[in-house]
Amino acid sequence: MQVLVVEPERRPEVREINDSLSAMQEIVGGLIQPIYLFDEPVALVCNDEGKLLDLPANRGLRNKDGQIYDIVCGTFFLCGAPPDSDHLTSLTPEQIQRYQERFYAPEMFWGLDGHIVCLPLEID
Repeated sequence: MQVLVVEPERRPEVREINDSLSAMQEIVGGLIQPIYLFDEPVALVCNDEGKLLDLPANRGLRNKDGQIYDIVCGTFFLCGAPPDSDHLTSLTPEQIQRYQERFYAPEMFWGLDGHIVCLPLEID
């Protein structure tokens, strides 16, 4: 299946993986946790223990107003999540483009006076 892998401090990368649990766990480095955040059948699959394992902060999750409400720690990937199926699937070409743009810039995070400060990283 074709997924979009997002690693800390790197730009998103399209990868072809098999749809096995072991392949998914290998990408995230442990137990998987699918998160359904979007207004379409897409899952963000991350390490279930990413924060507990102190994995590096990766990308901020934002509400409709663009405000960060959480941070994904460690590598994650995006894939299709059809509502009528219990299997994850490939992203469509349109979804790949949309989420490449959304997660294009790596981010750095700081806590300041009870707020999360996020700055995009400039990389080559």
